Amino acid sequence: MTAARSGPAFSLHDIPFSTHGSWFDISPVVAEKTYAEDLHLVSHQNGMHAVLRLTPLDPETGDRAETRVEATPGLLSWTGAGGRVDLAYESPDTVRLRGSGMGIGVCAAARALTPFSGTYFFHDPAADAYVFTSYETGRRYRVTVLSGTVTDTAGTQALGSGDRGLALAAPADSNWEIAIEELDTSRPPYTSSATFRKIAESAQTAFADFVDTVAPWRSSATPAAELAAYVLWSATVRPASLVTRPAVLMSKHWMDKVWSWDHCFNALALAPGVPELALDQFALPFDHQDGSGALPDSVTHSEVLYNFVKPPIHGWAFGHLRRRLSAPPSHAELAETYDRLARWTDFWLTARRAPGAGLAHYQHGNDSGWDNATTFDPERVVVTADLAAFLILQMLELANLADQLDRPIEARRWRRAAEEAQAALLDQLWTGERFVARGVESGDTWGSSSLLDLMPIVLGEHLPGDVTGRLADHIEAHLTPYGLATELPTSPHYLADGYWRGPIWAPATVLIEDGLRRAGHHRLADDISGRFRALCEDHGFAENFDALTGTGLRDRAYTWTASSYLLLAEAHAHRVGR
Repeated sequence: MTAARSGPAFSLHDIPFSTHGSWFDISPVVAEKTYAEDLHLVSHQNGMHAVLRLTPLDPETGDRAETRVEATPGLLSWTGAGGRVDLAYESPDTVRLRGSGMGIGVCAAARALTPFSGTYFFHDPAADAYVFTSYETGRRYRVTVLSGTVTDTAGTQALGSGDRGLALAAPADSNWEIAIEELDTSRPPYTSSATFRKIAESAQTAFADFVDTVAPWRSSATPAAELAAYVLWSATVRPASLVTRPAVLMSKHWMDKVWSWDHCFNALALAPGVPELALDQFALPFDHQDGSGALPDSVTHSEVLYNFVKPPIHGWAFGHLRRRLSAPPSHAELAETYDRLARWTDFWLTARRAPGAGLAHYQHGNDSGWDNATTFDPERVVVTADLAAFLILQMLELANLADQLDRPIEARRWRRAAEEAQAALLDQLWTGERFVARGVESGDTWGSSSLLDLMPIVLGEHLPGDVTGRLADHIEAHLTPYGLATELPTSPHYLADGYWRGPIWAPATVLIEDGLRRAGHHRLADDISGRFRALCEDHGFAENFDALTGTGLRDRAYTWTASSYLLLAEAHAHRVGR
């Protein structure tokens, strides 16, 4: 299928403008839930930092011009009564800007410069360019004037507080043009023979090629597929610092990390079309696996956090990933993944299992990925049924991998461990009506109104039919017109914007839909898939959604939401024969 060359239009208040591989974006979102009046160059090296403010200028007064901002995957434009400014990525670290009938101001976002913070500004005579150096990102931002006239500069070589930057305009009936680069210390002066038009066309084509590869099945019945692909494409960064591989960040807003379960959904969505990138997504957290076998909580440019972990959905994910790849992993790749998964599983069975206990436990809600779910209200160090279910699936996947690697003794050991864990799950946490949680120290058990208690449905065909039947009934009670509420809306603990205490989340949707389908509950699985797809088509790819209104909440450009839409839309398209 051929996409329109321009690609889908989108609002920069929801989705930042960026390109595949870049560590910076152009957006009014300058911090968590913080929107600036002007668009900024926002870098995600050393964290999220608004570095440069980009202001369209009235050519007569030099004041800020009133404009309308429009964006498609290859082109960002400010349009006003007297002219326009266009911006396109020439490469992951360089943007070109062109204007006519309107000037541009490029200024440091931070006014204060101290010995340890802020942005220094000067003219570099060696490159004949203007340079901003940022303490926050540790990088330089070089502005090269290709045509037009610098009408004003402020704060060159200045210390302390004040404005820093330049203003640019062009003579009547002509254009101005600049290049802005993000670089480390130095590089040769900027040169390019490409016209702005060619740069924009190349960027548009690069995205069109990506979406054709990732979502060749799309049609009018999956109207959000191209925008979902753009969210993934534009949130991808090149390897740098602690990011060891090309990585799809969760967002190029403030959720600019790779968390150690979010990455699985991005890997699955990318697998058929971009298998190498998909395998990189799956493997990246394992590159930081510690000596105990634990995965980090998260990885980003300059930080790896180990104070929490994330749930072991990786066996479930890798089983699906192997089936979705266009070519099977090599023996060496399987062996490496097997060893990493085995160490990750052994971590849970040793460091997270009390002496004599049959089941592993979480130490905090954050370990589950459902940070503040009501399951964790009575206690935080808790044995839960979702964790047992994920570990059972992981051990079964390890057994399958051991078979492929011709390790029969290990395969039998993992299958026996999975059988023992499932017996303990049903014996200790199943009441005949529902799964409960148990405090590790108190021994008390309790149920909750959280969807987390129903996550053992991920075991699908491995659970007895009467168990999956009761789980399906309870899951259906969580359905709103928009999807699965993470807390029953009738619960006294339900909160519309309560994170895991009400809103709809993509990962829970995909995991439950898959488990229901494998357990034979196709009608309910179809209903859940359809509602979530419609939610994304109407409300975008937010981190989570109000379960009763569908409104997108928190970070509005979240990649695992986009990936989950692509997974469910692709599966639906194949089921109906499109």
